[in-house]
Amino acid sequence: MIKRNITKELHLLLQEYPIVTVLGPRQAGKTTLVQHELPDYAYVSLEDPDERMLAAEDPRAFLRRFPDNTIFDEVQRVPTLLSYLQSTVDKEQKNGRFVLTGSHQLELRAAVAQSLAGRTGLLHLLPLSIEELRQAGLTFDGFEDYVIHGFLPRVHSQNQRPFRAYANYYQTYIERDVRQLIELKDVSLFEKFIKLLAGRVGQLMDYQALSNAVGVTAKTIKQWLSVLEASYVVVKLPPYFENFGKRVVKSPKYFFTDVGLLAYLLGLETPSQVLRDPLLGSIFENLVVIEVLKQRYNSGYDANLYFFRDSNGSEIDLLCKTSNGLVGIEIKAASTWHGKFEKQLVRFAANNHPLKQSLVVYNGVELELSNGVNAISYDKLVPALQH
Repeated sequence: MIKRNITKELHLLLQEYPIVTVLGPRQAGKTTLVQHELPDYAYVSLEDPDERMLAAEDPRAFLRRFPDNTIFDEVQRVPTLLSYLQSTVDKEQKNGRFVLTGSHQLELRAAVAQSLAGRTGLLHLLPLSIEELRQAGLTFDGFEDYVIHGFLPRVHSQNQRPFRAYANYYQTYIERDVRQLIELKDVSLFEKFIKLLAGRVGQLMDYQALSNAVGVTAKTIKQWLSVLEASYVVVKLPPYFENFGKRVVKSPKYFFTDVGLLAYLLGLETPSQVLRDPLLGSIFENLVVIEVLKQRYNSGYDANLYFFRDSNGSEIDLLCKTSNGLVGIEIKAASTWHGKFEKQLVRFAANNHPLKQSLVVYNGVELELSNGVNAISYDKLVPALQH
């Protein structure tokens, strides 16, 4: 098993809360993580029809079978169970009693907010990071190789062919989960939607334009996006408009949680195809944004990630609100440094908000500039980030 950087935070939360809930996309390694780290815990998968039926029909009898520490996997399948877990932990007053995993944020978050408020610590486990792969001795020569291979643990641990693995992942999990969450009458329309979404990755979202292209209403587009976001297939990056007035862009951007899935949806099968693709810059940006998000989640922090754009042409690809201040990150797929890369960071810090850290992430060598901007390679970004 590839060691996960979220492990430390998992054990800290087990000492602080009676229940720890691990959320994340399917196949990100949630089950492997909790079973490996907690070998003494009983394990129950609520994907099992018999277990799920008993948990739904007689939750008290179901829970009586587990008097000791227990992992309930894919607990979103029986959200009503959470109310009964509440009474159990309130009576026992014991931290680390239950570990829950789930793949759907909306169902679980609503149930957690209602039943387990103050009783559970939340973790978000995304697919592997570049840092985790490096620690396991798995590295690639270029970012385009990371794009093609993606970050699903099984692709790396079982040496699976990436394009076939992501084709199966899409058909087995994404289509199935979407059908469970929405009344999907025409699968081909949804497939058209998600592929068009991949072609707009990292762009300002225009719901009406996308709805026109797909042939459904803008309301349906928003519903489908919320389902993809709740299932951790995509991440919504909101604009940063704190005290900047009406001249700031208010539309969000969307990125794919796993860039390997993005490559599959774009029909990219080889690293050389990535380098020739018209969306090269957006693909690289997707890789970097999600790597920063993984670092935030693995350290137990909220995302607090944004982008900035205003009507005067000022733009920052990524802003991160940290306890020490605001970190600004410009993202460029180029491998050669150019002086213009730093201009937006300097402009933003002068005109809008001071930056605690100013970084240009690109595909080249590390540079320290006299104005406080640091240029850093994409695969060295996470260790350089200040919390």
